[in-house]
Amino acid sequence: MEFKIEKKGTNRAVIEVEVEPEKFEEGLQKSYFKNARYFKIPGFRPGKAPRSLIEKAYGEEVFYDDAIDYVLNETYPKVIEESKLEVVSRPEVDIIQVGKGKSFIYKAEVYIKPEFELGQYKGVEIKKIEYPVAEEEVEHELEHLREENARFISVDREVQNGDIVTIDFEGFVDGQPIENGSSQDYELTVGAGTFIPGFEEQLIGMKKGEEKEIEVVFPEDYQNTDLAGKKATFRVKVKEIKVKELPELDDEFAKDVSEFETLEELKESIRSRIREKNEQRAKDEMINAILEKIAENTQIDIPEPMIENQINYYIEDVARNLQYFGMTYERYLEAIGKTDKEFREQFRERATKAVRNNLILEKIAKVENIQATDEELEKELERLASMYNMEVEKFKERLSEDDIEYIKEGIILNKAIDFIYENAKIITEESQAENENKPE
Repeated sequence: MEFKIEKKGTNRAVIEVEVEPEKFEEGLQKSYFKNARYFKIPGFRPGKAPRSLIEKAYGEEVFYDDAIDYVLNETYPKVIEESKLEVVSRPEVDIIQVGKGKSFIYKAEVYIKPEFELGQYKGVEIKKIEYPVAEEEVEHELEHLREENARFISVDREVQNGDIVTIDFEGFVDGQPIENGSSQDYELTVGAGTFIPGFEEQLIGMKKGEEKEIEVVFPEDYQNTDLAGKKATFRVKVKEIKVKELPELDDEFAKDVSEFETLEELKESIRSRIREKNEQRAKDEMINAILEKIAENTQIDIPEPMIENQINYYIEDVARNLQYFGMTYERYLEAIGKTDKEFREQFRERATKAVRNNLILEKIAKVENIQATDEELEKELERLASMYNMEVEKFKERLSEDDIEYIKEGIILNKAIDFIYENAKIITEESQAENENKPE
C-alpha cells in the first residue's frame, strides 16, 4: 500500500491511496463468502455455487461493493496512523480505479486540525479583576444555615400567610373527581405559590379540623390541557398548622451547625469560602480575557466538523439533563417551539470559541513542550477514581489507551492555561495610574 497527501488550504487534505491488487482480491473473496447464498445458480444449492459462475451470471462487479468496503476499512485507518494527520471529519471517498487484477486506487478528502501561526501569547496585558467579599453574601449564607436548622412548631390558631399546613383535599370539575386530584396529609406553605392560583389564599383564616370548599380556575396555560381554563372545586380539611422558628444567630448556633466555637469564627469561615470562590471566578474571567487577546492576533480557519462536534457535545449534555427530569430532548424542543436546527444554532458562537481556545492552547502546549508527567497523571486518576467512589487500580482497569490519552490531554490543556495566566501582564488600577502619571 502506498499513499500521498495533498494539503488544501490550512484545514483540508486529500489522501490518494494505492492498494495492491492482492488486497482487493482478498476483499472480493470475503464478499463472495458473505453473499454467495443470495444468488441462484442452476444445479447448485444456495451458497455453494463457485464465484466464477456467479460473476459470469450476474456480472463481474457483483461482489465489488462489499469488497470496496473491506479494503477501505482495512487500509484507511492505517493510512491515517502512518500519515500522522489529525483528522477531524469522516472521509469523503472517491474511487479512482477498481477491477480484478488492478491496483485499487481511491482518494479520501478530510478536514484536519488547522495549521496556523500563534499571535502573542506571552506578556498579554489584561486588567485585574477582583470581586470583594460583600457582607450581604455572608449574611445570606447565615440565613441559609438558619433556614436549614429551623424548627417547625404546631400552633392552635387560624391559618396565616407563611404557615405550613397539612391538609387533605379532593378536587372536582363539573362534579366529577379530577384524576390524580386528591391527596392525604399534603404539606403546603401558604403564600409560596406552589398550588393553583387562588387556592392558598382561601386557606387563610381556617382552623385545625375545619373543612371547606374552595373554588379556583385552572390557568389557561395549565400543563394538563383537559383542565386548562376550567373551574374546579376542592374539598379541603386542615389537619395541622405549623410555623417555622429560626434559631438565634449567636455562639450557640455556631457550635450547633459547625466546628466553630463562636459566631464570628463561623462568619470568617464563610468569608474565606466566598473569597476563594470569588478569586476563582475572577481568575476564570481573566483567563478568558487572555485567550480573547491571543485570538485577536491569531487567524484560525476552523473546520466546520469541529464546530459541529462541539455543538453535539452541548446537545448531548442538554439531553442528559432533560432525561434526569423525565423529559426527552424532542419533547423539550416541542415545548419551546424550536426545531433541532434552530436550537443547535444557539450554541454555534459558544462552540466556535471553545474549539478556537482549545486549538490555541494545544498549539501553545506544543510550542512550549508542555507535557503531562506520570505523577500528574496518577494524581488525576486518583481524583477521578474518588469521584466515582472506586479504588484507583480498579478504575484504571476500566480505562482504554484512548481514555488515558484523553485524560493526559486534559492535564496538558490545564497546564497551558496556567502557563498563559502566569505569563500574562495583569494591570491593577494602581499600576495603571502610576504609568499614566510617569513623566515622559
